Amino acid sequence: MAVDGLTAEQINAIRLDCQRIAIVGLSPKAHRASNRVARYLIDEGYQVIPVHPMHKQILGLTCYPNLAAIPGEVDMVDCFRAAAAIPALAEEVVAKGAKVMWMQLDIVHHQAAATVRAAGIQVVMDRCPKIEFPILKRLYQS
Repeated sequence: MAVDGLTAEQINAIRLDCQRIAIVGLSPKAHRASNRVARYLIDEGYQVIPVHPMHKQILGLTCYPNLAAIPGEVDMVDCFRAAAAIPALAEEVVAKGAKVMWMQLDIVHHQAAATVRAAGIQVVMDRCPKIEFPILKRLYQS
């Protein structure tokens, strides 16, 4: 069982349901994992919203300093931050009212996950959508 306890069906539901994705810690550097994941999601038709306090634009998209600055709702927050930054980010996710908080590979924070789940938000940990989504797309033929 995965560290987050989610099944393939649950991750697939996230893949299909979450179309507006904020990527916290998105790097403008093409070789960085966050940038590659963002480009993949854009190519798959998702609306990607860059979040990085040091940039005004990444991948030709308006970049926001934090989740609160993003206008409108966000379905999923994909977190490219160190585990130590996750508790504060979890509070931002709860305040924003996202449906899903997704922590990237090697990012696990059970206390922050509990905070987010208590607010009714799904939590994915130690996974990457660029790895998970293509497998699920083939598995579920959608």
